[in-house]
Amino acid sequence: MSNYDIKKLLLENKPLIDKTIEKWVPRKVTKEWLESICGKARYEFDPDAIQKAIVDPFWDFLDRGGKRWRPYLFLLVLEALGGDPKKYIDLVLIPEIVHNGSIVVDDIEDDSELRRGKPCLHKIFGVDIAVNVGSWMYFFPLIALYKNKDKFDEKTFARILEVYIQEMNNIHFGQAIDIAWHRGLGSNITVNKYLQMCAFKTGTLARMSAKIAAICADADNETVEKIGHFAESIGVAFQIQDDILNITESELSKKKGGIGEDITEGKRTLMVIYTLEKASQEDAARLEEILDMHTRDEKLIKEAIEIMKKYNAIEFAKNFARELIEKTWNEIDALLPESEAKRKLEAFARFLIERDI
Repeated sequence: MSNYDIKKLLLENKPLIDKTIEKWVPRKVTKEWLESICGKARYEFDPDAIQKAIVDPFWDFLDRGGKRWRPYLFLLVLEALGGDPKKYIDLVLIPEIVHNGSIVVDDIEDDSELRRGKPCLHKIFGVDIAVNVGSWMYFFPLIALYKNKDKFDEKTFARILEVYIQEMNNIHFGQAIDIAWHRGLGSNITVNKYLQMCAFKTGTLARMSAKIAAICADADNETVEKIGHFAESIGVAFQIQDDILNITESELSKKKGGIGEDITEGKRTLMVIYTLEKASQEDAARLEEILDMHTRDEKLIKEAIEIMKKYNAIEFAKNFARELIEKTWNEIDALLPESEAKRKLEAFARFLIERDI
C-alpha cells in the first residue's frame, strides 16, 4: 500500500479527466456544439451569450485546479470490480461537474470571498450568472450519460439514473442542514446528526461515484450498496479532514483566504460539536458566541480554535476519521478480488484523511 503515491496518481489522471470534460464542454461555443446538446434551434442561437454566461465562467472555475478525486474514485472502483474504465470514461463528468457546481452555489450561499486562490465565481461574474452556471452543472452530466445509453441495457441505465436522482436530493438536504446550523436554526446538534449531514453533503458525490462505477461493473445490489457505504465514509472522512485543515496552518486554509473561514461562517463542525459536548458551560457558551458573530477578527477566530484545542477536539476528529475508514474498508475487503486497483483504492482512502491539501 505504501508503494503508491496517491498525490502523484491524482496528478497523472487529472489530464485524462480534464480532457474528457473538455470533449463535452469545449472552450469555444459553436453552433454545432449547441445543436449536439440542445438540438436544432427553432429560431436562432446566441453562441456569444452562452460563451460569456456559461462556458467562460465554467472554465474559469475548472481551470483553478481541484484534486479530481471523485472521478478518480469512479475509475478505481470500476477497475477494482473488473470493469473497463475506458468504456465508461465519459461518466467521470457526473461526480466532477456536479461537485464543482455545488461549490459555486455553496460559495454564493456562504458569501465566500475566495476559492482555490481566486475570487469566487459570483464575485467575478455576478450572482445571477454564478447561480445559473452552478444549476446547469447539476444537470449537464446527464447529457453524457444519455448519449452513452447504448452501453447499458434498460435495467442498468435505470439503476444509474435512480442513483443520480437519489444523490442529487441527498446533497441538497445535506446543504440545507449545514445552512440551518450556521444560521442558528438547528437544535440539539449531536455528533450523529453531524455525521448524517456529512453523509448527505460530502458523502453523496463519493457514494454516487462508487455506486455508478459498481453498476457499470455489473455488481450485484449488495456489492453496490456496500461499496457505496465505503465511499460515503471516504466523503465523510474527507470533510472531517477539510474541517481540520480549515483551522490549522495548511495549503487549504491559505487558498480559502486564511485560517478559520468555517468559524467566520459559524459552521458546526465535528470538532465544534465535540467541544460543545465536553467543554465547561463557560467555554461552550463562549465558543457558540464567537460562531454566532460570523466574525473575521483574527483574535476571535484564534480564541475559538484555542477552546477546541483545549478539549483535544482536533485529535478526536483525526482519530474518528481514521477509525471510520478502517471499519468500512474491512466491510468491503472480502468483496473485492485481489488486484492492483484494490490496493490503490485502499491507499487512496487513507490518503484522503492524512492529506495536507
